Amino acid sequence: MAGAFAGVLVLSFNEWLSRLYSLPPGILYFMGLANLLYAAYSFCLAKRRARPKALIILLAAANGTWAFICLGLAIHFFETATFLGIGLLVGEAIFVGGLASLEWKWRNQLVAMSPSSLDSTSLDNPVGASHLKR
Repeated sequence: MAGAFAGVLVLSFNEWLSRLYSLPPGILYFMGLANLLYAAYSFCLAKRRARPKALIILLAAANGTWAFICLGLAIHFFETATFLGIGLLVGEAIFVGGLASLEWKWRNQLVAMSPSSLDSTSLDNPVGASHLKR
């Protein structure tokens, strides 16, 4: 949900955000589309009853790659972007890099989770506690 919301906001306010961040509109457009793509992929993956491990690994790898791209953009635009623009890029890198790390750490459990078990999961028991209910 957060990715879709961010993507829609960035695409909707692209020109204004470009001026606010002193980043090219094309970069923000690309970031908005990447957020929508992530949202669509992760939503489809979450709704699947069976999640092939390769698709979970792809998600973690894509998020890790995106984190490095954001850091690269922050370095590239460091002299020209505003403090808010650099903050956006670094913040996105930290957030998405954290997601990639968690997706990698819990990849085996994410394969095993079914959409119906998501309401009864916790970090202590990532595959769900539904088997404890009688």
